[in-house]
Amino acid sequence: MKLTISKEAYDLLEPLLSSEAPYLLLWYDTEGCGCGVNGVPIIRLTDQIKSTYQAVNNHYFQIYIEKQQTTFFAEQMSLQVVNNNMLRLSSPEGILNPFIGMQQIQYTK
Repeated sequence: MKLTISKEAYDLLEPLLSSEAPYLLLWYDTEGCGCGVNGVPIIRLTDQIKSTYQAVNNHYFQIYIEKQQTTFFAEQMSLQVVNNNMLRLSSPEGILNPFIGMQQIQYTK
């Protein structure tokens, strides 16, 4: 799995990382969406690399994804800035999440 991150997206994400949460996690959020197959791809911050995570290839960060959630993402993805401070996660097949607000990027264990 590969994620291409624009320089603008890097500039928004980099200040969020810290020694308490040095990793990014691609996450398929199903909370409040009904069932386990209804959800939306988001980004989270974490301090752990669990054995169930796999690395996501990119040029900027240490990014991981829960192996069981890979089916909800694409093999080739792109993260870009839209509307000056929102992130868009897309793939050649289409948009995975059109608007990821910075306030949505939360810490998770």
